[in-house]
Amino acid sequence: MQEILTTNTLVAADPNATHLNDFAVRAMIIDDSRVMRSMIMQSLQKAELAAFDFTEAGTGSEALDKFDADLIDLIFVDWNMPEMNGIEFARHIRSMPWAHHIPIVMITSEAGTDKQQNAYDKARISCYVTKPFTVEELQDKIGPVIAAIAKKLRPPLAPAINAAPASAPPAKQSGGFFTRLLN
Repeated sequence: MQEILTTNTLVAADPNATHLNDFAVRAMIIDDSRVMRSMIMQSLQKAELAAFDFTEAGTGSEALDKFDADLIDLIFVDWNMPEMNGIEFARHIRSMPWAHHIPIVMITSEAGTDKQQNAYDKARISCYVTKPFTVEELQDKIGPVIAAIAKKLRPPLAPAINAAPASAPPAKQSGGFFTRLLN
């Protein structure tokens, strides 16, 4: 029997960083290795791309059971897992009209260009990261994905209207209208 691990962990980015850390990205991490899930979460924290609220799953099937499109902004999935691999999981998500827009990052040891192309073509993943990876690699590859999420979560403000400054009210004259009329 496989152990099911549910973790919702808020990992805050360094508040002094200059990256997109002023919002929380709700990310699902799917990998059959608990150690690898932990490494991915720690590396994302070190990358300081955002604050993250993580949900973990050990298989694609478990991830589908936990998945809620309203509560997940980004998915990180391994390719090689028991029960349902990462490609099958991604294809399930892409087939859901209410969830097909969620970015999926494949983090895997499958390094061949044919494998990468297969992931892009068949599973329509958003980004491909090969294990082992560095924090800098995550910043380079996942940074644009996080920036796109940030735009959706916080759309740009409408441009300011350039209204002319209000002119000062006319100076008051002594006496009211009738007083001046009678004088």
